[in-house]
Amino acid sequence: MKTIFWIIGGLFVCIVLVIGIVFWKFQKDLNEDNPEYVLQFIKKNKDNEHVSLAIHYNQQKWVEINSKKPLPLASTVKIIVAIEYAQQAAEGRINSQQLVSLEDLQTFYIPKTDGGAHVAWLKQLKQDNKIENDGVPLSEVANGMIAYSSNANTEFLMELLGLENINKVLEQLNLVDHEPLYPIVSSLCIPTQVMNEKSLTKKETLTAMKVMDMTEYRKRALSIHETWLKKPLSKEEKKQILQSLDMDFQKVWSDRLISATTADYISILEKLNHKNYFTEDVHKYLDPVMEQLMQNPKNQEWLLHAGQKGGSTAFVLTLAAYTKDKEGNQTEIAFFANNLNRIEQTKLSKNMNSFQLKFLTDEKFRLHLQKELSQ
Repeated sequence: MKTIFWIIGGLFVCIVLVIGIVFWKFQKDLNEDNPEYVLQFIKKNKDNEHVSLAIHYNQQKWVEINSKKPLPLASTVKIIVAIEYAQQAAEGRINSQQLVSLEDLQTFYIPKTDGGAHVAWLKQLKQDNKIENDGVPLSEVANGMIAYSSNANTEFLMELLGLENINKVLEQLNLVDHEPLYPIVSSLCIPTQVMNEKSLTKKETLTAMKVMDMTEYRKRALSIHETWLKKPLSKEEKKQILQSLDMDFQKVWSDRLISATTADYISILEKLNHKNYFTEDVHKYLDPVMEQLMQNPKNQEWLLHAGQKGGSTAFVLTLAAYTKDKEGNQTEIAFFANNLNRIEQTKLSKNMNSFQLKFLTDEKFRLHLQKELSQ
């Protein structure tokens, strides 16, 4: 009997040990910087059209994978809003130093739906003593939209600048595959609206959301946005919306985010990088928003300028980045991925920065990437 007990006990210890080793290796792999992971992920998935990559290096098309396939942009779309902000500021249609009430921004803030971005931005503003009379300059609102990816700031700017004006930027830049922008925070409430209107079950609401035409979807988002302006949501109403956003509804929301192609965004990045499309007056307002990377002294050591905007949901990861180094090398990178599982999303997020850095600084890696993805 004792022998059996010891055998069972030994087996249990072995199982726990094996599980512990597997978990340790998994965590180590998850947290380890590995630019090669991004490369191999793209190579493995390039045929399923859920991943797209376009890289231009010194005005040469270095890599193009599914570059004409529209995919959800997530927060990378905020580049379009930043461009319109800079154009209106340069034209004197808005004042970049006008004070914006933090309460007005709160109208478009739903807690726990932006990965803590808005809260982190407010915390930094307080640390830097940039809040005056419960308000901040409009330029800081734009900075928070790009650097922290505040969705509330984005929706506020959509209202201030005008969605019609923002969507004209798509025509101005000749972005033929870019979908129109609409209020992305307000769209979080569409499932609740549909469910209440028609007294539907969750399953019925999901079905209705999946078949809803995008024209109606955008119209509903705009209607909700306008309703909030007249009557902001209470804390309790925001809490109810948050409770209804399970992963099924989040997936529908993610799939219906504004889409575009990496070809579209490479064309935008080239204009930002070459500094010859927009006027100097526009760049006076645009560069401080888009190129906040240059506030880092280490980046100043080897880069002339650099800007980027990424985006993510539980299922999406996107990045649009441009750089010019002190040797004159210019790089534009646009990467979009959709339908990611949790591990893929985590590992891509972890390794994307090292992937970019490796490409920018390592010629062998640039050639290796080009060779691997041309096969």
